[in-house]
Amino acid sequence: MSEKNRDGKRTARERLAVEREKQRAADKRRRALIVGASIVCVLGLAAVIGVLAANAGKNKSSEKAGPVVVPSGAQGKDSLAIPVGKDGAKSTLTVWEDVRCPACQAFEVAYRPTLHELVDSGKLRIEYHLVRLIDGNLRGTGSLRGANAAACAQDAGKFRDYHDVLYANQPKETDDAFADNAKLIELAGKVAGLDTPAFQKCVKDGTHDSWVDKSHKAFQTSSLNSTPTVLLDGKSIYQQQGMTPAKLKEMVEAANRG
Repeated sequence: MSEKNRDGKRTARERLAVEREKQRAADKRRRALIVGASIVCVLGLAAVIGVLAANAGKNKSSEKAGPVVVPSGAQGKDSLAIPVGKDGAKSTLTVWEDVRCPACQAFEVAYRPTLHELVDSGKLRIEYHLVRLIDGNLRGTGSLRGANAAACAQDAGKFRDYHDVLYANQPKETDDAFADNAKLIELAGKVAGLDTPAFQKCVKDGTHDSWVDKSHKAFQTSSLNSTPTVLLDGKSIYQQQGMTPAKLKEMVEAANRG
């Protein structure tokens, strides 16, 4: 066999090995994303920390820093939590989410009816914290733009409905569709009374961008590292074995009886 042929076969084998490794990685990722309510969007593995940092730096450099404008009614430390439900509820659910995160969508799809029921009955109060992990992981600004739009909806008293619309219309994780303000304004049309000039201006101006960045920084400097992170009265519950919407309802109702 000639040296040229040997080199050609060796190169072909190397290419095949690379493709197989790519396929294994893709298969692993798909399996992780379909686990359902138990999956999480993780900040990143050690092997890609450098890439994430570099991408995050590029995203930050492309944005104009502005003053921190707190959404109407935001509460908690540094006013970084958007509350849903009555202040006097005996149980508080703290949720850290990224609107581009498919695991967050899985949580919302599975738990939303139960959360609405418990909130509407006055038994549960939810504090939403918005972060932008996927922007750093896959690049783009959809997490930031979507979170800003959600904060704009909070200003209009329409956060819960618009929050639900965002997750019901979430694009694929690799599709940065929420980076388009026009798309976010279009989705506002699904919420009665939200698509107003004031909302449109808030979205287009990025009024709450710096507030979203501040929320994300608080997440990064905490002990938390994945979304969704779900805490019931300060205790992490989402990854507990056997946790279901029915179990969560039982826990909240027990607290209300007590």
